[in-house]
Amino acid sequence: MLPTGRRYDIDWLRVIAIGLLIIYHIAIGFQPWGVLIGFIQNNEPLEAIWIPMSMLNIWRIPLLFFISGMGVCFAIGRRNWKQLLFERSQRILLPFVFGIFAVVPLHVFLWQHYYHQSIEYIVNPIHLWFLGNIFIYVLVLSPLFFYLKKKSSGPIRKWLSTIFKNPIGLFLMTIPFMVEAIMINPEAFEIYAMNFHGFWLGLLAFLSGFCFIYSGVAFWQTVLKWRWLFFTVALSLYLFRLMIFDLKGPNYLMAFESNMWIFTIFGFGYKYLNRPSKALNYLSQAAYPVYIIHMIFLYLGSSIFFPLNLDPAFKFVLTNLFTVLGCFLTYELIIVRVNVLRPLFGLKVPEYKDKKSFKSMPSLLK
Repeated sequence: MLPTGRRYDIDWLRVIAIGLLIIYHIAIGFQPWGVLIGFIQNNEPLEAIWIPMSMLNIWRIPLLFFISGMGVCFAIGRRNWKQLLFERSQRILLPFVFGIFAVVPLHVFLWQHYYHQSIEYIVNPIHLWFLGNIFIYVLVLSPLFFYLKKKSSGPIRKWLSTIFKNPIGLFLMTIPFMVEAIMINPEAFEIYAMNFHGFWLGLLAFLSGFCFIYSGVAFWQTVLKWRWLFFTVALSLYLFRLMIFDLKGPNYLMAFESNMWIFTIFGFGYKYLNRPSKALNYLSQAAYPVYIIHMIFLYLGSSIFFPLNLDPAFKFVLTNLFTVLGCFLTYELIIVRVNVLRPLFGLKVPEYKDKKSFKSMPSLLK
């Protein structure tokens, strides 16, 4: 049998990763090259912030792919293939299509207005490319996943469990990622959006995440026991990259470092975050809609604060506060309360049988 219970640490890591994604996107606006990749750019850069951003940049997106694969493993434990595809179409494909036609054009309009460009309606996934990749992975890998489900007591699961019982096995798990980095040879390892590197790296991470859950407790016991080893290796590789390569190390080495950070995060998350809380109940539902709309408020905040004669560090703080506040107010006052909008942002439409069930809905305003 496959595991079907809720893992609070994985939920927390998903929420944290999306939070870091928002901070990272805001930080791009304070780099001297931000406008070149379509962000509103502050005239006075804040380049020092890129040192910590370069540490998290090589694992923040791969971590989400790992977590997405884990989620599918939990899901197929209680669904057949038709139910899985229908549920993922509702939760991933529908928000993806809606987003590229109705959400992305809004922040593109803000960019065009700020830089006095001609206002054009542009259909593009931009930050939602991640959702498109996930849906493709579900379609492509579902036959394999349901085959493994049927063979959940077979030799493949036992073999994976044996490999994951030892940290050496997890080191070996990084080899496909290093091979991908060598074969694709991206111009920059940390650029994943809408390119072959992001697609194949995401596929490997998605499949690996599924295998980590599928194997049982072996993976979690290993990352828990050896979390400090993985952290030491990851930090050493990052400092080596910072001092020797000015943060731009060889792609294969960055792939290895990325996985060391991810194993570290899973280990510490499993130890300290695997417990329920009211905050998690709220944030785990809000994270997805916030991810979808955050670029609108990021660009709006940038257009308001960047022209002001303020210290760039203060602008960075203001833009973060404005983006987070705008996203959560929109989620609270509109998205979560208008049933016709909820499926467009990956939320289920609740069935209220009485007023008591409505009052039980998680909300910061209650």
